[in-house]
Amino acid sequence: MKRYLKYFVFALIGMPILGAALLIGAYFYVSSTLPKVETLSDYRPPLITRVYADDGTIIAEYSQERRILVPFEKIPKTLVQAFVSAEDSNFFKHDGIDFISIFRAALKNVKAGGISQGGSTITQQVAKKLLLTSERTFSRKFKEAILAWRMEQALTKQEILYLYLNQIYLGHRAYGVEAAAENYFDKNVEELTLAESAILAGLPQAPSRYSPYRHYKRAMARQKYVLGRMVEEGYITPQEYAQAANEKVDIKPRLNNLLDVTAYFNEQVRRYLEERFGEKILYTGGLQVETSINLPMQKIAQLAVKENLRAHDKRQGFRAPEIILNAEAREAFWAKQQQEFATEPYSDGSYVQAIVTGQQDDNLLCRIGDRDGVISIKESKWAGKLSVVDETAEPSGNAEKGKPTKLPIGSQIEVKVLDLEATPLKLSLEQEPLAQGALVAIDPFTGQVKAIVGGYDFKASQFNRAIQAKRLPGSAIKPIIYAAALDRGYTPASIINDTPIIFEMEKIENGKPKEWKPKNYEEKFYGPTRFRYALAHSRNVVTIKILKDIGVNYAANYAKKLGVETPLQRDLSMALGQTAVTPLEMLTAYTVFANGGVLVPPTYIPRIRDRDGRILESIDPADFATGMAADQRLIRKPP
Repeated sequence: MKRYLKYFVFALIGMPILGAALLIGAYFYVSSTLPKVETLSDYRPPLITRVYADDGTIIAEYSQERRILVPFEKIPKTLVQAFVSAEDSNFFKHDGIDFISIFRAALKNVKAGGISQGGSTITQQVAKKLLLTSERTFSRKFKEAILAWRMEQALTKQEILYLYLNQIYLGHRAYGVEAAAENYFDKNVEELTLAESAILAGLPQAPSRYSPYRHYKRAMARQKYVLGRMVEEGYITPQEYAQAANEKVDIKPRLNNLLDVTAYFNEQVRRYLEERFGEKILYTGGLQVETSINLPMQKIAQLAVKENLRAHDKRQGFRAPEIILNAEAREAFWAKQQQEFATEPYSDGSYVQAIVTGQQDDNLLCRIGDRDGVISIKESKWAGKLSVVDETAEPSGNAEKGKPTKLPIGSQIEVKVLDLEATPLKLSLEQEPLAQGALVAIDPFTGQVKAIVGGYDFKASQFNRAIQAKRLPGSAIKPIIYAAALDRGYTPASIINDTPIIFEMEKIENGKPKEWKPKNYEEKFYGPTRFRYALAHSRNVVTIKILKDIGVNYAANYAKKLGVETPLQRDLSMALGQTAVTPLEMLTAYTVFANGGVLVPPTYIPRIRDRDGRILESIDPADFATGMAADQRLIRKPP
């Protein structure tokens, strides 16, 4: 018996010693493989690249993790206290490891038969996020504890909180408290109230489960839990708890309503940034990109393109509807619309889909969601003779020559809301245009692109016709040829004889050289014509004679000097604009006339800064007054 007792005593004494030895051995073995905590002093997480209009308005963001780095000094004290209360109440007391929380979590893990609860401190969470992986194993927890202790020796509590509050994921692509404040409340973090701070502090445990967008009641219950913990920790009074708990919190994201307006421009900027800096820097580098786009001009430009394309399309007539819905399908269509309009309501000027339900006198009856509407047939003259027919009848439209417009009941058509307050809704008949168009506007004195529209709808077609599509310029090329002639000795008063002229082509037709007989648009000749008059009235024959006189090569080289980069067809057809060029090229050439003969190449990015505010690229030499480093450059980048 004594022998067993002796063994028991030895075991009782030896086991803790052996355990300690194993623990020390494991510490030294693991610690040699751990990353250095000193690297956290240079915290450079992935940041949003932001693109700004000329007035500083944000028009686009590019990121993998939507994070906006915010200094600790800007974070409200109540927000810090809310996170500490909810996530690590002993944060200001422990040295990185909270043994009580670990013991409590260990008991739950034993009961669960695995890792079900971590018991991690805020310091441990920072170690896991920034220095380790997220695997749920005991070895990772051991490493995490060692790193947390080391972090507490190397960093202050404020520095650890700075890392945590900028790194933490808070749902809906928001990383860090600044991005979350924008996502949920359309505010900067320093503007958050106690009630809003408590909502954010309740998210780290389960961002999706406690999302105030998807589960508002659950998020509010979690908010009250956080507020209760703040009371228990002595950070707020019961009165402050009651006030915050009863505060009505509006959940509203900071939306970028300009994406549709600047879509073509944004894509051009994105392509340049990716080409210049690479995809990784674009989406994680936190670039600050200043552009030349002017939002009021851009909005007007987009409206002009859309309205003119619609007007052009109406002149071609109404196309027969392609979708005819039966009674059951109509009900489903309206129900779906009601759901969509609940989150994105339409307004005066909106273009929406409607279903034809009948005709009453001069009005076409239709329905949108749960509301009835009327379209004046008299005011829809562009659609020709319009009538509503039985749903089994064949639809037609006056776009097909000689046919009337017949709309079967159940026809799905596009309408524009004219008066939302009227009952029934006052609408107009519309249709999405088939043709495309483009517009680009430049300040001729600086070369900065102020507006660019590459098509009717970026979502439907990303092809930027303002800078990528080549089209025949036609008579728009003539001012360039006349400018070249002025530099060759012509004057506005020079006389050129507008008479028939015949050119024999090399191509043989029926055994004879093919002839080219250019003529004017009016199909008549005007005899002796002054230079300025010929330009003002776009005389084809005079322009061809001038081009022949000054030389095709000279005129082509002159056009290149004005910014027309596309090689022009070097023959007399150049006078009639028979080489396709981009709208931007033609505009660039015309800016020379407005700028007193000086060519300023087009640009759309005046300045690019890195995440620290250091200028990487600029069009202003003054930004590099002391010289340029290897990664800096003076730019004049055309779109």
